Amino acid sequence: MLVQLIAHTAEPERTVAAAAKLCYSDAHIETLLDGLTPEKTAAFLQKLSDLGHASPIEHASFTFGIEGVSRAFLAQVTRHRIASFSVQSQRYVRLEDFRYVIPPEIEAVPEAKTRFVAAMNADAEKYLELARTLEDAHTRTLMAQGLPEKAARAKAAKQANEDARFVLPNACETKMVMTMNCRSLLNFFNLRCCERAQWEIRAVADRMLALVLPLAPHIFAAAGPRCLTGPCPEGAMCCGRQARVREKYEQLKQEALHG
Repeated sequence: MLVQLIAHTAEPERTVAAAAKLCYSDAHIETLLDGLTPEKTAAFLQKLSDLGHASPIEHASFTFGIEGVSRAFLAQVTRHRIASFSVQSQRYVRLEDFRYVIPPEIEAVPEAKTRFVAAMNADAEKYLELARTLEDAHTRTLMAQGLPEKAARAKAAKQANEDARFVLPNACETKMVMTMNCRSLLNFFNLRCCERAQWEIRAVADRMLALVLPLAPHIFAAAGPRCLTGPCPEGAMCCGRQARVREKYEQLKQEALHG
């Protein structure tokens, strides 16, 4: 799994503070950034937090490159609707190099891992067989309709990929570029850093938090599962490990900020 921060709003906290300043003062656009020292920026951000005024933090965003994650992860992360996703297409990209994610619980049991790997190898073989069979059939049809062989095969390959991908498993690796604003990120961390979140998306969320925290330490000071700042909201589903979770995120934040 690889998670990289590939772009972000320049001076994200100062940008958010400028938006907050406009809300609460008789400021003018030409001079909006004037006087926004680190101290005043921090004060504006604290005011937003105290008032529960979250819309100004939407003006700062972060873009991540993510790869080595499963299609099961993709199905979960795209539930976060206030975000932008660009995902490697299984329609346009034929997976000649079939890669997959092995869940840790399967990795830990040798017999289970053997069966899992065998299943993935069989899926890869069937996928390529199906793709090539469909490509050949579509090529013949398109040539009969008058297309030259090269053009027919190029078009047929995409048609074949479109249907052959139906045999690919949830474990199949994918990669994406994802952008979220700070408000969406805080919600994402609330939900996906929780111990009850699925292991893969939790690992991605932890890495994302470690990447954004040094760039916006005031905005993300309390980021993480909700039990960091109050009681667990999961009720009967609570993991019961709040003390351990709080210790984990204290360490993660210290390492992110101070190395």
